[in-house]
Order: sequence, then C-alpha cells, then structure tokens
Amino acid sequence: MKQRNHLIAALLMAGALASPFSQAAGDGEKKGGAPQGLPAEVITAKSAAVETRIRAVGNLRANESIVLRPEQSGRIEQILFDEGQLVRAGTPLLALDAAIYNAELKQAQARVNLSQIAYSRAESLLKKRVGSEQERDSTLAQLRVDQAQQALAQTRLDKMVIKAPFTGLTGLRLVSPGDYVNVGDDLVELTDLSTMKVDFRVPEIYLADIRQAQSVDIELDAFPGQIFQGEIYAIAPSVDNRAHNIQLRARIPNPEGKLRPGLFAKISLLIDRDEQSMLIPEQAIVPQDGGFFVMRVGQGNTVEMVPVVMGQRRPGQVQIIDGLNAGDVIVTAGHLKLYPGMPVTPIFVDGSAPAVAKGE
Repeated sequence: MKQRNHLIAALLMAGALASPFSQAAGDGEKKGGAPQGLPAEVITAKSAAVETRIRAVGNLRANESIVLRPEQSGRIEQILFDEGQLVRAGTPLLALDAAIYNAELKQAQARVNLSQIAYSRAESLLKKRVGSEQERDSTLAQLRVDQAQQALAQTRLDKMVIKAPFTGLTGLRLVSPGDYVNVGDDLVELTDLSTMKVDFRVPEIYLADIRQAQSVDIELDAFPGQIFQGEIYAIAPSVDNRAHNIQLRARIPNPEGKLRPGLFAKISLLIDRDEQSMLIPEQAIVPQDGGFFVMRVGQGNTVEMVPVVMGQRRPGQVQIIDGLNAGDVIVTAGHLKLYPGMPVTPIFVDGSAPAVAKGE
C-alpha cells in the first residue's frame, strides 16, 4: 500500500512540473508553432551620454578676509562703521586719539618753515658773493632732514585713522569707544564675499585632465538641490609626495552674498563625456567564472550568454564598454530560471515597444 501511495504522489508531482511547459508549448503552437517559454523581463539597450567626473570635498573661503589691527597704540575716539555693513576700499572705520601726533606734525612743520627761510637766505647771500657754498649746503641738508621729520609726523598721524584696505563686509567689532588698544590688538574682521574660493585635492593620476579655467560644480549642504558653478584658477605647482594628490583652487561668483566662508562643499569636476556610451541596469549583470555576462534574447526568442566589459558604476546602473550594441534585448530579472538556448517570452519593462528579437 505504501509503495502505491508513493508512486501516485510521484506521478502527480511530475504532472504538475510538466504542465507549465506543456501549456507554454500549447500556447506557442496556437500562435504559430514557435515555443514561447517562460516569461522574462527585458529591456532594449540604448545609447546614452556618460560623463566621467572627479569627486572631491572642500570648504569655502572668502575672496579676501582679514582682522584689522592698529599699527600704533592709542585710545579709540570714534567708531565710524556699523557691524555687518558693506564698506568701500579706503573708507575710515576707526579713529584713535591723535592729539599728540597733531602736535608733533605742527612742530615738524614749524621746523621746515624755519629751515626753508635759512636756506633761502644762504642761497641769496651766495648769489651776492657774500655767503659760502658750505653754508648753503648745510642749510639745504637741514631743510631735507626737517622735511623728512614732517613726513614721518604726517604718516604717524594718518595711521591713527584705520581704513578698509578693500571693499568688504564688516564683522562684529571687538572694541568700544574709549578702549585703549595696543599695537596688534584685534579690532574687527573685514571680509570680501563678492567671490568665494574653494580648495580641494584630486589624485595625481588626473593631473593630465585638469587645467585652469576648467568649470566645476559645487553642492552645499546649506542649499540642498542647488548647484553653484565655478572655475579652477590656480593649480598647485607641486604634488604632495605623501598623499600623492594635487591641490586645486576654484573661484565661485557670489553676487547675492549668500555663500559664506567655512561651508562644506562637494565638488564635481567634469573631465570627459561619451555621447555614445551604454548604460544598463546593474541587475542585468551575471557574474560567472571570474567574468561578467548578460543574457541577451537572440534568434527565436532564445537566451544567449554574452560576455561584457564594464566601465563606470552608477546607482542602479552600470556602463557597458564592450559586448553589447544598441537595440539588443537583454534580460533584467529571472536569471536563475533561465539558461542558454532556452526560449522565453519577452516582457518589456522599460516602456519600449515589444520589438521582435533578433533573428525573427
């Protein structure tokens, strides 16, 4: 009895396994006699543009940024700017008490006047052949010394007013009117935000692919979804012999002033663009015997294994350098159920029209 039950079960299982193929064969015969086989998800390989880019990271820097410091000690008499104000080059920002330097300048001017009179008198006496050349030369030398002292006093007086060396945005001041500051004390930061800079490094193998004026794309976490354009304007003259990379500096226009120094930047540098490359879904790749293959639907809608050479990888896609042609129909799912020479029913999942496979 047990042997009979086992025999019945085996026959039922064999019938169940055979029925799909029999049905498929029957359907095929209804449609013209060609076997249909298992359904398989496929796409049509198409040419697409593929870009080769170098990815790097860096931080934004201001075009110019300094902290203003006095060259002479003194008491702050006036603050002539507002914090966060855009100031032009040469605009006075702070004035120190200059009473002592004003007095020194007047003293120097008086000496110059006196020396000028003495020199004029000596020159007049020499012309009348009453004076000597030595006297004339001595008064001239004294005049030159007094003029130099006057210029020095004027320079010291001018340095009591601190001016903006370039057009920029003032930061938060660190002093108040009446503070006594020494030489080198921090007063206020001045930053030029009209243009931003970004420093980044790329591997030395790309040295032949980079050049000045090459465009770069910059993405910032502070502005998601936006891409800012810049260009390389400086390349370091030497390569880092430990990290084996080269430093680049790019300039980014910032007319609206919304970019700020210190922002983290992701840099993308385009070095090549192939208009006739081919991208296929990565799930279409079949690794086998140390190589990579794809299942192509060939003559009579049968499966054939095609070796391919892969290039770049992208999220969900891979570039095929060799092995496929535009218009090839390749399998993207169900590889475990298929084998070379097996007939399939193509189901196009890429929206293309169900084209007739090669050989039909």
